[in-house]
Amino acid sequence: MAGDAVQKNRTGRDRSGPDPLLSLGAVELRDRLARGAVRAVEYAEACLNWIATREPEVQAWAYLDGDDVMAQAQRLDKLRASGAAIGPLHGLPVALKDIIDTARIPTENGAALDKGRVPHEDAFVTARLRAAGAIIMGKTVTTELAFLHPSKTRNPHDPAHTPGGSSSGSAAAVAAGMVPLAVGTQTGGSIIRPAAFCGITGFKPSFGMVPRTGMLIQSPSLDTPGVFARTTEDAAMLAEVLYGHDPADSATQPAAAPRLLAVAQTAPPVTPTLAVVMPPHADQADPEAREALEELAEALGEICFPAPLPSIFAEAAAARERINFAEMAKNFYHYENRGRDSLSAETREAIDKGKQVLARDYISALDYPKVLNAALAEIFERCDAILTLAAPGAAPADLTTTGNAIFNGLWTLCGTPAVTLPLLSASNGMPMGVQLVARRGDDARLLRTARWLESHILTLSPEETAQ
Repeated sequence: MAGDAVQKNRTGRDRSGPDPLLSLGAVELRDRLARGAVRAVEYAEACLNWIATREPEVQAWAYLDGDDVMAQAQRLDKLRASGAAIGPLHGLPVALKDIIDTARIPTENGAALDKGRVPHEDAFVTARLRAAGAIIMGKTVTTELAFLHPSKTRNPHDPAHTPGGSSSGSAAAVAAGMVPLAVGTQTGGSIIRPAAFCGITGFKPSFGMVPRTGMLIQSPSLDTPGVFARTTEDAAMLAEVLYGHDPADSATQPAAAPRLLAVAQTAPPVTPTLAVVMPPHADQADPEAREALEELAEALGEICFPAPLPSIFAEAAAARERINFAEMAKNFYHYENRGRDSLSAETREAIDKGKQVLARDYISALDYPKVLNAALAEIFERCDAILTLAAPGAAPADLTTTGNAIFNGLWTLCGTPAVTLPLLSASNGMPMGVQLVARRGDDARLLRTARWLESHILTLSPEETAQ
């Protein structure tokens, strides 16, 4: 169904809270679904009921058809009952950011100019999810053309606060317990920032690991698909299915996909070492966020060491912006040509800035990832991952912004894998994330380190974590 995007409560049951099934982690749920201890229709119905309860406040969905969801679940239950082989995501609902094509289901890119657009084919990641046995739950809200104009979505922890963007609906849907898993994209900070603001795990793979065929292309040198989940383990399970090579996306390479989940579930051979990085423009961070990161590093003790970045890193934000805006001006020309006045002021301004970027400056900016990664290599020789800020602080109580991505764009430009973990909280009770970053291509090792950190934090005494 279209219209208001959300189907009414299918059962009519009065629920004051979510079904206990929704508290299960995605990996545990996968195992129960595979054994038949939980039926796909049972879990799908629980999700739909909870969506009907939370959606009026959160507004995470651009499109949701409850009848189609239940039909998918019924087919999957019949498949399992037949004894046929089932996929690695059998029966798991996954939400897709509404810039990812879905055959015969609207994909409107958050843009008035794409209203009513229905693709004929699935995107690469959509096809991968279907083949893995996932339920395509629906399309989650994106900001306009995955840029900065705020969407209707609200932060599930407090609707007066932004959920971040541009993958606002994907992050909010997982944080609100509507779905266990979701897919988004990042060109600046569109996975890590909303995940941090909404208090969940967000994982941005290394650039080129997940094909973008069938997605809205804003900036082909930067656009990176990623995932949202409640834990690192769950994120690893989903991301592993999406990795691959597609000749239609020249950023991908014909190489074997890493075993993300298996590696993430193993214990590190030695205790990880973390380089604590205060990134360029750290003056834009809230004092509370800086203090929280410092306290976390102090609580972790000798496994952490400070690692200043060379001065060239201060130029990274401007270089990333030149690339992003120049490529937007090219890739969004057809939107401007069809109806410039239908675009938001934020999108028009970025396109106009992109038109002013000189060819020499754009080509020069494309050299930055190689230079920056060479400098990072020296740091990664001494650590398993970088520990840094995921955002300037908690989600702003301001619905006219999606928040500041200054602490994310650097890692998008470098193409390094990054993950945010909901390990901190602000004095107002809103979540704050910390970000781990690894060497480009070390995605599995990063997830293993992140899962270790999740578990290690739980073993620290209250005195250690609060000092």
